[in-house]
Amino acid sequence: MNFRNAAVVGLAVLALSAASSACAKPGAPGSQSASGAGSSPAPKAPPYTVRSGVKIDSPTLKRAQARGKLVVGAKADQPFLGFEDASTGARSGFDIEIARMLAADLGFPADKVEFKTVDSANRETAISKGDVDLYIGTYTINDKRKKLVSFAGPYYRAGQDLLVAWDNTSITGPQSLKGKKVCSISGSTALERISDKKYGATVVALGKYSDCVKQLTDGQVDAVTTDDAVLKGYAAQMPARLKVVGKPFSSEPYGVGLAKGDKALRDALDDALTAHQDNGDWKKAYDATLGLSGTPAQAPPAIVRY
Repeated sequence: MNFRNAAVVGLAVLALSAASSACAKPGAPGSQSASGAGSSPAPKAPPYTVRSGVKIDSPTLKRAQARGKLVVGAKADQPFLGFEDASTGARSGFDIEIARMLAADLGFPADKVEFKTVDSANRETAISKGDVDLYIGTYTINDKRKKLVSFAGPYYRAGQDLLVAWDNTSITGPQSLKGKKVCSISGSTALERISDKKYGATVVALGKYSDCVKQLTDGQVDAVTTDDAVLKGYAAQMPARLKVVGKPFSSEPYGVGLAKGDKALRDALDDALTAHQDNGDWKKAYDATLGLSGTPAQAPPAIVRY
C-alpha cells in the first residue's frame, strides 16, 4: 500500500463536520453526520491566489475564458475525495481542492468553477466532446486512456482494494474471490482488473460507488472494489458495518484529464501542480481532506511530463 493512501483509514465523521465539509442526507450511502466536536480546530484548505491575464495557446482554455467559467468533471459520491451535498450542491474533498487550485492558476476563482458530475464510463466522452474542460475525479492514468485523452499529473497515487462487511472473514484479498459477487463501476480500471478470469469473481457493474456500497450493505454483493482511498472513506462512515481488507493489488496514479493533444494546457497544469506542491498548498489541501485521519501527508508522486 502507498503510505499516503493509509491517510483515509481512520477518517472520522465528526472531523469532516468540523472542517465544514459537505453532508448528504443521513442514512444514505456517502452521508456524513457529526457526533461531537473535536477539542482542536480541524485544518482548512488554503486560499488559492487567482492569476490574472492568463495567456496560454490552448483551445480548451480559450473556450473556458470566452464562456467566463471553467467546467470541471468530478465525482459526487466519494467521501473526502469528490463529494456533493445533496441539499446544497456544495462540493468538498481532495479532488475538489486540486480542481480549485488549478483553476486559480488558470485565472478562475472558485465562483467561476462549475463542477459537473460525470460517471466513470463517460469520462473520455465528456472530455472529447468538450462537455468538461478538465476531469478531476480519481482518474487513473493508463496507456489505454492516453490514446483518447491527455493527462496532467499524477497528483496522487492509490491502490485497488476490497470493501466487505465487517464480519466477513472469507474474503482476505483478490485471490479469495472465487464464486463471490463483486461490485465495481462501469468503465473503471478496477472493473477491468477484477473481471480477469484468474479471480473467478461474478462481477456486478454499476454507475456509482454509492450504488455498489448500498448493494453491499443490503447483502446483494459480497464486496466492492475500487481504489483504497475511496473505499476507506465509506468504511469510515460505517465502521460497525464495513471494513477494507487492506491488501492493495495495484498502483493507481490519479491524473487530470483534458482534451487529447492540448499540450499547452497540459504543460500549464503540470507547472501549476508543481508550484502548489512546492508552496505547501497541496499539503494543506490534503490535511483538510484526506489528512483528517491524522496520518500526515507524504511527498506526492513525481509529475510525469510527455
